[in-house]
Amino acid sequence: MKQVLEVLGFVALVQGVLGLLHECTDWHVGLVQRLGLLDGYGIYASVALVVLAFALFAAAESRKSG
Repeated sequence: MKQVLEVLGFVALVQGVLGLLHECTDWHVGLVQRLGLLDGYGIYASVALVVLAFALFAAAESRKSG
């Protein structure tokens, strides 16, 4: 379970950073900019993904391995 949380945290972190990179530089990277549901809320969604990633890392760290 710990590894699953770490992988999900890594994916959320990468997508959040790519979303912020898209908003700042107009590079077309990441999944946040591809979702029409989030039009106009890309920065908020990206920051939420980064925060979620740190929460997942903290949850993985609190779990025992095995």
